[in-house]
Amino acid sequence: MASSNYFTPQRGNGFPDKSRLTNALPTYSSAVTEKMHRHSRSMSWTVPVSVPIPGVHSRRLRLFMPNPSRVRQIGISRFGRRRGPILLCVVLIASIITVCSFARRFGTEEKQWTTNFGESSTLVFGRDDLQRIWKWEIDSGHYPSNAKIPEQVGLSVPPLNPALPPRKVPTIPSRFRPPPGPVATTTRGDGPRRVYLDVQSMPPNLAYPPRPVPGSVADLDVIMDHCDFSQGKYVRDCLEVLRVGAGLDNGNRLRRGEMDEWKYIYMEQEKENFTDPFTDPIPIANPIAPPRPLVSGGETDPNAGLRKKVGVDWETQLPLRAPLQHTPYSSLPAPCDPENPRLFHMFWTGPFTDKPYLALLSFLFTQNVGLHLKDGDALNVCRPEFWMWINPGPAASVPNPSALSDMYEGLKTNPWAAPFLHHRFKDVIKFKLWNTTDQLDGIPELKDEWRELRETLFNSGGHIVSVPAEKSQSKSTEVFSTSTIEDSTNSTDADTSAKPLPTGDNKPDEDDMLNRTGSKSSSSYDRLSVILSDMARFVLCHRFGGIYLDADTIFLRDWEELWGWKGAFAYRWSRLEKYNTAVLRMNKNSALGSFLFRTALKNGLDFHPMTVSRYTKDAYLEGLLLRLPDALFDSAWLNTEYYQRERPPQPYFQEFSDFFDTPTQASAAPQALGFEGFFQGAFSYHFHNFWWKPFDASRNWPDLGPKFSAGERAARAAAEPDIDPEDATDRVADDKRDLDWATVLKRTFESYIRGERPNMYGEWLQW
Repeated sequence: MASSNYFTPQRGNGFPDKSRLTNALPTYSSAVTEKMHRHSRSMSWTVPVSVPIPGVHSRRLRLFMPNPSRVRQIGISRFGRRRGPILLCVVLIASIITVCSFARRFGTEEKQWTTNFGESSTLVFGRDDLQRIWKWEIDSGHYPSNAKIPEQVGLSVPPLNPALPPRKVPTIPSRFRPPPGPVATTTRGDGPRRVYLDVQSMPPNLAYPPRPVPGSVADLDVIMDHCDFSQGKYVRDCLEVLRVGAGLDNGNRLRRGEMDEWKYIYMEQEKENFTDPFTDPIPIANPIAPPRPLVSGGETDPNAGLRKKVGVDWETQLPLRAPLQHTPYSSLPAPCDPENPRLFHMFWTGPFTDKPYLALLSFLFTQNVGLHLKDGDALNVCRPEFWMWINPGPAASVPNPSALSDMYEGLKTNPWAAPFLHHRFKDVIKFKLWNTTDQLDGIPELKDEWRELRETLFNSGGHIVSVPAEKSQSKSTEVFSTSTIEDSTNSTDADTSAKPLPTGDNKPDEDDMLNRTGSKSSSSYDRLSVILSDMARFVLCHRFGGIYLDADTIFLRDWEELWGWKGAFAYRWSRLEKYNTAVLRMNKNSALGSFLFRTALKNGLDFHPMTVSRYTKDAYLEGLLLRLPDALFDSAWLNTEYYQRERPPQPYFQEFSDFFDTPTQASAAPQALGFEGFFQGAFSYHFHNFWWKPFDASRNWPDLGPKFSAGERAARAAAEPDIDPEDATDRVADDKRDLDWATVLKRTFESYIRGERPNMYGEWLQW
């Protein structure tokens, strides 16, 4: 008979649960044992504290800290009841400082711990502006959701929502209608009807999944129902719903029976002629605004209940342009909506490497960019564009007048970047020069005031990196050009007139944080570029619209349905109810964007995702920047933090490094399952930095075939300096026996460019 120790009851997300009776209280034996255990600990001078070891996810460090109960007892007995608690406070503060000092001393630059002993409010807008922001976003079709509006916003009448269909409910006589509440927390649908699709491959075309229907929309309310970690949903189950609902299980559907609850993709159709009994305004006691508490003088306070940032006045009324008109895809005069451009943005500093290279390859492999059609053939869909923003030097430097030409020279001579300058990709991949001054001057909410914060421009979560004035005047393009020369010395297309490497006293200290151009290891993390990118993503989305992606992102499927959903979104920071803006969707010149920039300006221009989470929470605007489950873009994150390990998704990563160095016990999966077995259903994968780890250590060069052989020879010479590229021969015997997941994905995308296989939807690249 099996021992009872082999079974431990589990809670919703995999935590072990205590034994409980039917009244949900701990059993007598467990309660007594726990009480005795607490008593024994209270008699000890120290108590063990387990803390994570930075960089070592699988182990924790056990520290012994002073026991507060014991210290209090001794303090009272020796110093009396008045001075004893004071001693306890001193000891506790000293203990906290000790732990924080340990974290700061031994944490890597990539992930150092931060402490926060209480967050002050960041709010600078009053209730009237918050209502106007909500109303503008709803009127513009940016809230296609049935989620509740916070009561604190204080809307008096449910707004008409052009992105929701009218409700089909029986007519209810007014005398039987429930009395309205003091504030409105819902919207009234006034938009097109929704038709939910059954997406799946049909015989005989079962080898590949079908492309999403142009103009289709993902119902993110349905996705939240199946994927929300706060509701105990598992990443494994979420991914199944995502792939089945999108037809990614082509020819392999194993579920039987009705599946309407898993349908999350719909098309918008024009409204039918039926009457919504709630279309007419519902009378309420005060149609202007709900009653407010009285303040001195008998006047009401319109901002009662809001917690304003200390030391600042309420902002003046936020200027907003006229709301947009929500137009269904079927009613657009052309496939692309100019108010909702399909732009992917990515920000990169320093020499181009295999990381943005793979991001671009995955974009071509998954998105509907029309490469399966010959030049001149019409593509009757709105194909997305990828804008790669290049910051040519250290984050704190200013580009010189020749920065743009220098950037293109560097790209042409860099074997990882040069293939994407091919004319076949010119309409879908575009390189852009990043200039911080020009970009900030292009934000109306910032342009007149941001210079006052130049000394604190690099602000991340309240931690400011000061940049001396002379550092910001360095010629950044010299750093960029010389870096690319190092990577392309053997390229036949190298520019022999490029600037030489600085020597002697003129050579900058590349390990100095202010001079770094990219992260070369975990100990030389380019923190300034990371901080700059935190701001850049909001700047780009607000100025141009679209979706920003971190450079450590790999596309896993077509994003058509996400483009159809017009609201703004980021995703959840693992187990925490905070944002991760590694994926960020915002509409250009939106009310939400104006709010964020004005709020950030009054809070030190801090765009760290944790701080942005405070901005929206303090203002009750979280619903306008939807926090999607991380399963959609970061499916391994919860597992790496010890959550849901009893029912992990496929593949199962205990650490993010498993992507690059797949554990031996699981190393058969990458080759056996291939691209289709890698978090299938997710829209993308975020591998969390590791800029210094090659995707393919055995073949650390672009392998794209004869069209790009010159770049391959140059990169191969850099990777294998002892072997002449002309004499190099490829032998399977020299390859790694068990290929890692990162290697399998890189080689899969490259084989598509070489013409050896179609993309994930069965389309062959036409040159």
